[in-house]
Amino acid sequence: MLSNNQKTNLNKLIEDFNFLSSKKYKLIVLLGLLGDFDSFEYAINLKTFINNTQNKDIDIFAIAIGNKIGKDKFCKFTGFPNKNLEVVYDNKIHKDLKVSNGIDIGLGGWINMLMMLSGINSLKTIKEVIRGYTGDRNSKQIFSDEDQINLFNLIKFSGVFFKYTCGDGYLRPFELATYRLTNMLEILQNWNDYILDNKYLPQRGASFLLDEKDQIIYNYFSKDVLGYSSKMEDPLAFLSEKCK
Repeated sequence: MLSNNQKTNLNKLIEDFNFLSSKKYKLIVLLGLLGDFDSFEYAINLKTFINNTQNKDIDIFAIAIGNKIGKDKFCKFTGFPNKNLEVVYDNKIHKDLKVSNGIDIGLGGWINMLMMLSGINSLKTIKEVIRGYTGDRNSKQIFSDEDQINLFNLIKFSGVFFKYTCGDGYLRPFELATYRLTNMLEILQNWNDYILDNKYLPQRGASFLLDEKDQIIYNYFSKDVLGYSSKMEDPLAFLSEKCK
């Protein structure tokens, strides 16, 4: 449950960024850096939800640490609506809402992030990395047969490869790892545009779902890398459960 101070700061955020909506529900997503693995994956999942859902009674807004150049590239790659994404230059909003800033041992963002990727102060990360390689019968497949996958401009294949090797209708072995690798390559190739400041690499995010009265009906605070949802096998399940 959010404290009164957190609720006040969230309402101020809604007012400051003009996140107004006439729809029944409003999802506000606070991302870390634009170039964070979680930011890319979450945004792509939200874009897919926006395109596929039959529930048109929800608006989705997001805030990330970055600049306009990075924002434009991010939205082009992920498909997230540009008009629904705001960028800020620091993590003051995150601090005001008591969002985890990851780990800080005083040796810089890179070291902090590498420690979290190894599972230190980010206990769910290793499990999620392993799931990317082993697959998950409880998760949906990512690639369609027609999707074209290009790794390093050296390895190119279509999504049907996963069907031929492992079947379809579920998250196949190496499928999620491949998907995350394509995101990582985009980030690395545009590092200076996506990573405003290395010190924010460990910064985590949060999600807030509000009803038409701006009452919070769901919230989640991430503490782990690759942990932007409480249910990573179906990260947007809360939208289907709460938005009825």
